[in-house]
Amino acid sequence: MLELLLGLLLFLGVHSLRIVAEDWRSRQRAHLGEKRWKLTYTLISLLGFGLIVYGYGLARQTPLALWATPRGMKHLAALLTLLSFVLLVAAYIPGNAIKARLRHPMTLGVKVWALAHLLANNTLADVLLFGSFLLWAVLAFRAARQRDRLSPPAPVQTRASATVLTVLIGLAAWAGFAFWGHQALIGVRPFG
Repeated sequence: MLELLLGLLLFLGVHSLRIVAEDWRSRQRAHLGEKRWKLTYTLISLLGFGLIVYGYGLARQTPLALWATPRGMKHLAALLTLLSFVLLVAAYIPGNAIKARLRHPMTLGVKVWALAHLLANNTLADVLLFGSFLLWAVLAFRAARQRDRLSPPAPVQTRASATVLTVLIGLAAWAGFAFWGHQALIGVRPFG
């Protein structure tokens, strides 16, 4: 469990700098330069992510169940993760109405993904992993919205075709991950 906690601290810690230390982050970027800052950020993120994967894998070998998962939660989680995939894709396709309306669809996608997994899973490791990501996403979204109020983003011209493409790619990515990728990478079949 220590590896999981250390991984979460590193990964979410570096991703929380804009939430808790925006001025310090800006000074460090200026001091190190953009390339060195991004390299350092990436290396810490990868180390944290690796520890999360390793620590969560270890914790799954001796799970400590905290409650009985209510029936139907896995189906609700599947539906919520579909929404999270669409939100994730919306962050990357220019001109889609989802991003134009929500402004920060990736952070919202992380919120929905984490909530879905908290609903469907019941171990201490799940609460630590997905609860941490949910808390981070709530705080990150709040901070991003505050930045938007201080410096409103320019209006974005949206296209219906970009929005349809966003939904279709999100649906295809979700289906691929739900029916193949989750088992291959995580070892759990969402529908099995």
